[in-house]
Amino acid sequence: MPAHVPSMDDLLARRTYECRLTPDRALETLDDAEEFLRDRRLLTRTADSALPSLFDACHEEPYAPDKPGFGQWPRTKYPWFGALGARGYPVLAVHRGKNLLVTDETAQLIDPIARAEIRRMEAADKEWARLLTHLAEAGPSELEDLQLELELEPKELKLLRVPLERCGAVVSRSIVYEEPHRHTSVLARWDQLYPEPAAGGGLADLVVAAVRAAVVAPAREVPRWFSWQWYWEDSILADERLVDVDGYVTSAETASARSPATPAT
Repeated sequence: MPAHVPSMDDLLARRTYECRLTPDRALETLDDAEEFLRDRRLLTRTADSALPSLFDACHEEPYAPDKPGFGQWPRTKYPWFGALGARGYPVLAVHRGKNLLVTDETAQLIDPIARAEIRRMEAADKEWARLLTHLAEAGPSELEDLQLELELEPKELKLLRVPLERCGAVVSRSIVYEEPHRHTSVLARWDQLYPEPAAGGGLADLVVAAVRAAVVAPAREVPRWFSWQWYWEDSILADERLVDVDGYVTSAETASARSPATPAT
């Protein structure tokens, strides 16, 4: 526990700065976006929680202001999320089914959970097991190949892959072919993406890292950040690496650190 816990005003100011929530801190280039990802170590696509959001940090007018959903994405910077994935950063669905960009440091924290999920899901459902076994034998595979080899319709394959991706057992990577032009995805088991097991990690370590990324977050929100509700224990929020501040939570690392320089007004 740090000797001095910052005030909520201090923490919110720090969050505003580090999560780039003001236009003067807007991301200007894809390299800026990559630096932001490497600093926070995980990013959501859109703002849906206290976790840092790539599109929120762009501060660009929406693509179609009068339309919901995709229309609210940044007008020119919306491809950056996928472009960072193309630079080798995994895009995972473990944020309750929503896309999450992570660095290798964060992936190492997820590693023991994802490996446990492969075993759990293989035992839980024979069709999940069939897909996981096929990937183990055939290696990472494009969707069209899986449909052919497993004799599945596109909707049938989607029904199998979505829960596997949501739990981290399987990871999808988008690819684009130019001639002829088409979009598809490659599915891989987690242990094909990261063949060597991580030395540590787990849900408690991941939550601490995610709180650090957010700077400060409502404590009641934190258990809903990730898919693995069956692994959640209330004791995670009592971890000595986390600090409670009036119903909010910050990391002891953040509480102990010197505040960053604030942007000029």
